[in-house]
Amino acid sequence: MRGYIPFQSFARRANRVVLSNGASLISKRGFSTPVKSQGTLPLAGIRVVDMTRVLAGPYCTQILGDLGAEVIKIEHPVRGDDTRAWGPPYAKYKKGTKDGPGESAYYLAVNRNKKSLALSFAHPRGIDILHKLVKDADVLVENYIPGSLKKYKLDYETLNSLNPRLIYASITGYGQTGPYSQRAGYDVMVEAEMGLMHITGARDGPPVKVGVAVTDLTTGLYTSNAIMAALLARARTGQGQHIDSALSDCQVATLSNLASSALISGEKDSGRWGTAHPSIVPYRGYKTKDGDILLGGGNDNLFGILCQRLGHPEWKTDPRFVTNNLRVKNRPVIDGLIEETVKQKTTQEWLEILEGSGMPYSAVNDIQGTLNHTHVRARGMVQEIEHPVCGPIELVNTPVKYSHATPGIRLPPPTLGQHTNEVLQDLGFGSENIDRLRQEGIVS
Repeated sequence: MRGYIPFQSFARRANRVVLSNGASLISKRGFSTPVKSQGTLPLAGIRVVDMTRVLAGPYCTQILGDLGAEVIKIEHPVRGDDTRAWGPPYAKYKKGTKDGPGESAYYLAVNRNKKSLALSFAHPRGIDILHKLVKDADVLVENYIPGSLKKYKLDYETLNSLNPRLIYASITGYGQTGPYSQRAGYDVMVEAEMGLMHITGARDGPPVKVGVAVTDLTTGLYTSNAIMAALLARARTGQGQHIDSALSDCQVATLSNLASSALISGEKDSGRWGTAHPSIVPYRGYKTKDGDILLGGGNDNLFGILCQRLGHPEWKTDPRFVTNNLRVKNRPVIDGLIEETVKQKTTQEWLEILEGSGMPYSAVNDIQGTLNHTHVRARGMVQEIEHPVCGPIELVNTPVKYSHATPGIRLPPPTLGQHTNEVLQDLGFGSENIDRLRQEGIVS
């Protein structure tokens, strides 16, 4: 126990040089390029060793990188992260830079603001390098099957003895304990087993997975939040800790109100509802002349407004529809009337008719429609960056805005081993040692 350690000590090792334009340059313990207001980023000075691959883990560490942490991604020296091969599509390489199809769009999605150290820890010298890196790190995140890192001396107990301040986060399918702990866990399997797939899909259709790997993403979010909480705890106690984060647990937690309803009532859930709501009518997507629109008459007043805007004010006084309870009982009737009306105009025409009404509504956009949406662009959610071997590419930006910090894309997703020399030199390795390690296949 070291006693109370002030929060400001998080940034204790960053060597900052303040430039005349107000930008700051973090050397050695941070990114080696000028970054405006880097010192104001919440996690500036925090070093993260990222031993994850695919989605949940990289998404977690990307969030930490967005907030200013120095994230060092440990990759296999030949293959790299699995998702480097998950394509097409690829961002094509500029002529004369590299061979191959390019950088995988999947990989690019979750690896910005990181450095890549291409290192094999199957070799004892690779383990020694990782131990040296961990001794001066704040956080390590891994997503291996429980117990599998012990033979490499990279388990929590070993690394905790090297660095008691280390926060060690393990992301797995089913956790460090329990009957499924040794089972490999992938998003779609967890969606199926932990209830999400059962409640997703059309009312009369089969269960389906969510369009993105939402269980991976929520697990990444939960884990990044847990890591930041552990950093706050360490500021008080001086001690790190082991975080056990499971896709299965996070999926159960995000059943939220539906889980609560099932626990309180003891009844079987009502299954899939598509875009509809089990207890509010109208509240679903409807076909228009050229697409779909979502309409939400969440209370009797909003239902009345919708009736007016649809050109059928008589519906709001119809004895079958005057209260939500009655509308739920007569769901097929009112939904059919709305559908017949809505399909007579285009989505854009209805958006203009509903503008300023005070009721919730929206178009149902595809991905390109979303990324080029006026509001999305105005909020800075798509950012163009210069990739070292692909040239200008657009990426989705970090979503949360701060009044005294500007998180964003400071570094493009790294190429495999792009920062190997830089990281090893920071650990005290000379160029001859690095060349020898490369010749032996320990790094690349």
